[in-house]
Amino acid sequence: MNTVHLSIELPQDAFSALRQEPVVFVQEMRLAAAVKWYEVGRISQAKAAEIAGISRAEFLAALARYAVTPFQYQSADELIGEVVDG
Repeated sequence: MNTVHLSIELPQDAFSALRQEPVVFVQEMRLAAAVKWYEVGRISQAKAAEIAGISRAEFLAALARYAVTPFQYQSADELIGEVVDG
């Protein structure tokens, strides 16, 4: 897997406000971004798990913690089509 190193600046008190060490903060930030991008339909579960640096099963568990559905359907018709067409 090719990777890119990104650097961002955050206020020092951001870590203490969340009571997290910088390493944990970065892991949580990656997960939160992946969950949100999945929630709005920009990426797949597999890609979201990759971005978060976790397995797909762990990503599904994270979706539950964030109260985000693991299903990506835009409309009731789309859901019905999926069930009918199997």
